[in-house]
Amino acid sequence: MKKNFVLTIPIIIGILAGLFVVVYPQTNYNSKILTETSLIQNSSPILGDPSAKITILEWGDYQCTFCYKFHQTTLNTIKQDFISTGKIKMVFKDFPLNGEDSILAAEATYCAQDQEKYWQYHDELYKNWAGERTGWVNRNSLDKFATTLELNLDKFNTCLDDHKYLDKVNQLHQFGKEIGVDATPYFLVFNDGKIIKIRGNQPLEVFLKSIDEL
Repeated sequence: MKKNFVLTIPIIIGILAGLFVVVYPQTNYNSKILTETSLIQNSSPILGDPSAKITILEWGDYQCTFCYKFHQTTLNTIKQDFISTGKIKMVFKDFPLNGEDSILAAEATYCAQDQEKYWQYHDELYKNWAGERTGWVNRNSLDKFATTLELNLDKFNTCLDDHKYLDKVNQLHQFGKEIGVDATPYFLVFNDGKIIKIRGNQPLEVFLKSIDEL
């Protein structure tokens, strides 16, 4: 019995350590390599005051269930208390885990950006979220969202037909993998001296703690 108990201790410690890594923000990034400029570069337009000292970078997939939940809950508080008050700025980078439909949705947001409505289209996608790999992302639905936002459909569809932003989306996905992004949503909360990782749709308190540490 004593021998079995001793063997069990390392297993328990390992499980607890694993939970700690998933839930608690990590700061194991080399900020000399991943600078504020390199992290923001090639992302979405900045949401909020560009001069805000703290940035939240979200890696997301438009079909991702937990990305949808984050956008329906925690993000609303962050927008109201931190982004709208100029304390934090936010950017989004695509990490399309759910296949071609997610890639197409990401392309569509940048086609909307050509008409200065990136964030409106981004929000429209999450507003109309209908599950993972269920077929809700298609050319008809993307046109419908564009019409809702009063985009020029001819320009929007030409952009999609030409896959104008396919390389951009693929590059963002690849960059994410290179720096260790392995799930969505996945966040880097940072200033010019420190980077904190938040993996998954964590409670608001986790984001508030990260912000307080910067």
